[in-house]
Amino acid sequence: MTTVDILFRYAVPPMDAVTHALTSIREVYGIRRLTFDRAANTLRVEYDATRLNAATVTRLIRLTGLEIAEELPLIAAPQQPAPAA
Repeated sequence: MTTVDILFRYAVPPMDAVTHALTSIREVYGIRRLTFDRAANTLRVEYDATRLNAATVTRLIRLTGLEIAEELPLIAAPQQPAPAA
């Protein structure tokens, strides 16, 4: 098993129906964990890459009705130093 995480920023906080649909996503073989960060409007999905790929996971999340605004990198880009004045 190879676990991979994918991070999505969502546009609108999920309503009850979307939350219930997301709960059922955990029934899909290969989806391991869903983690919401409501302050950052993000959803992290841990999945088994030997069973699923990123495109399939994204499609499954969209099918729940969650409005994905963008996929975010898991590692932050290094910050550029401020120019010397």
